[in-house]
Amino acid sequence: MKKVAFYTLGCKLNYSETSSISRMFEDKGYTKVDFTDKPDIFIINTCSVTENADKKCKKIVKEAKKISPDSFVTILGCYAQLKPKEISEIPGVDAVLGAAEKFRLFDYLDDFTKGGVFASEIKEAKTYNASYSIADRTRTFLKVQDGCNYGCAFCTIPLARGKSRSDTIANIVTQAKEIAETEVKEVVLTGVNIGDFGIYEGKRREKFIDLVKALDEVEGIDRFRISSIEPNLLSNEVIEFVAQSKRFVPHFHIPLQSGSDSILKKMNRRYLTDLYKSRVEKIKSLMPNCCIGVDVIVGFPGETENEFLTTYNFLNELDISYLHVFTYSERPNTKAADMSDIVDLGERNKRSKMLRGLSEKKRRYFYQQQLGIVCEVLFEEDVQNGIMYGFTENYVRVAAKYDPVLVNEVRQVQLREINADGHVEVEEPEEILTH
Repeated sequence: MKKVAFYTLGCKLNYSETSSISRMFEDKGYTKVDFTDKPDIFIINTCSVTENADKKCKKIVKEAKKISPDSFVTILGCYAQLKPKEISEIPGVDAVLGAAEKFRLFDYLDDFTKGGVFASEIKEAKTYNASYSIADRTRTFLKVQDGCNYGCAFCTIPLARGKSRSDTIANIVTQAKEIAETEVKEVVLTGVNIGDFGIYEGKRREKFIDLVKALDEVEGIDRFRISSIEPNLLSNEVIEFVAQSKRFVPHFHIPLQSGSDSILKKMNRRYLTDLYKSRVEKIKSLMPNCCIGVDVIVGFPGETENEFLTTYNFLNELDISYLHVFTYSERPNTKAADMSDIVDLGERNKRSKMLRGLSEKKRRYFYQQQLGIVCEVLFEEDVQNGIMYGFTENYVRVAAKYDPVLVNEVRQVQLREINADGHVEVEEPEEILTH
């Protein structure tokens, strides 16, 4: 039987979808192999948010053809939806599938002997396709929502994934119970705009808080983690429930994008800094040790030096734990692409560097606040030079001397000190407390 290999660019949602597509292949008798194992078929799942998406795509195709010259190369994902013709012209690409077609690739590709471009307009992407990843036995990315109805000025996701749509709570709970039958200990909820969960068949029918409450009752999973959620959709009800939940961990990732209200308005975001600050304060009042991650974009058109410094100072004063910093880059067919007052690329990079430095300080300070605390670590099969790693409930990365017994186990530990690599060390494994 033919061998198939997968390569995923981009977000957790892409990883969950690649994993589900790979199971479709395995169900049909294909053998899943590593990228370098001379596969007959390559499936490359692309991202439109990644800078230089076209260069990355070309490079991966070129490598694929070096490894297996006679292979059948299929490109799918967000970039495939946005630029199908352009991708089809990359030497070595046999087929391109858009958002509405990627989960039906067996219908289009005729046993991977017939190529072509299959990418309808994004309005045709109405179906919700359930997905979860099972490549890593420690954690799973469980897709709960797809698409987005927001129109942020910098973002191509609605053009690449279509309108907001979800599965039902009942179906997602069923998937969570399937995951609970495996060795997986942690489930990360993922989607494009997960706080907007609950729209199916074109209407809002359920709410994110009700999904969270239902999943909290699923036996056999130690932890649920909420991935990125918009501040205007992170309700007090969700925060209050997580604070007293059995399984949802104290960790939120909340996109900010800018600490300047004038830039937030230009970005077409649905909140201002006062609301964002109130969300952080609410979380910290109920969960003082909660980890809060923040997305921020620097160099958006019209961002002056003063507006950037407003963002810097806002973040500096906020009780957050780390930043994901994005240097603004132009995206075709977005509102921001037509804006004037372009920020010089060198200036964008300078601002990014400043915020990355701030992120390091924030993370270190957050880690320092956790020292001496006893918490639970899920140890991973991530071993380097005799040291193994894992994460606490509140997303502190922990290092301990390797012990095979600890892999994929949750253990209570006392956080001892921050090492030279910026990770928190704990006691030697024989001193690690039992669960």
